Amino acid sequence: MKYHRPSSFEEAAAIAAGASGVTRFLAGGTDVLVQLRADIVTPDDLIDIKHISGVKEITRTADGGWRLGVAVAGAEMTEHAELSADWPGLVEGMDLIGSTQVQGRATLVGNLCNGSPAADSVPGMIAAGCTVTVTGPSGSREVAVEDIPAGPGKTTLAKGELITGVTIPARGQNGGDAYLRFIPRTEMDIAVVGCAVNLRLDGDTVTEARVSLGAVAPTALLVNEAAEAIIGTTLDDAALDALATAASAACAPITDKRGTIEFRTHVAGVLAKRAAKIAYARAKGESA
Repeated sequence: MKYHRPSSFEEAAAIAAGASGVTRFLAGGTDVLVQLRADIVTPDDLIDIKHISGVKEITRTADGGWRLGVAVAGAEMTEHAELSADWPGLVEGMDLIGSTQVQGRATLVGNLCNGSPAADSVPGMIAAGCTVTVTGPSGSREVAVEDIPAGPGKTTLAKGELITGVTIPARGQNGGDAYLRFIPRTEMDIAVVGCAVNLRLDGDTVTEARVSLGAVAPTALLVNEAAEAIIGTTLDDAALDALATAASAACAPITDKRGTIEFRTHVAGVLAKRAAKIAYARAKGESA
């Protein structure tokens, strides 16, 4: 195995583009190092991007959004008061990943690129409308988070491409988000179902919404029909029921030892209703 320590993302992309075998990028390492030690994957080229300038920074964008470096750890997000106040649901999703020790290393980008349909941080990013910067041999481009996963363990990134930053939109006024998951245990488990809801209010009426589901399909889903079910409503019981129906209808899960198709489909609707209520309360400045 060859270990590389590039000084720029362009250099990292060039190394990856020229590699002939299995390539892995190292930012947090909570996935790749575990896979390496378990002999699941042994990279021919391990490209360490932790030492590139800016990878540990959390900064405001010109429009009031946020820019996160690829090596920002979950613990650093949780401890960032302004980011947590703006996007509590997104931060909550990341905060659910692993133990305290893992939180000190795990990253949003690593969780996304690992390609797990049950990744806890991904629905929150999708619901928030996050984009990522993808850098490769041909330059850089902005890609919506929902367009990165391609299936279990797979992404749409081409050979030589890597994610070089995460952009979170400006929160704006009267907005709120939330993420909930169902797990068999109380903590440190993999989501059987996950759901994130992000919305904005005008008075008591929902004017914008995005709903994302995890662990109910080969990739995390952006469910436009679920968002449409609550836009224009005051999130009354009828709207919540319509939301739950749309969320369940979008599911295409599998049955495994952790949950059946029927169970996952039902729970998706239940979590959508609960997450929407929390996001709505946060948008109104109330306790969730």
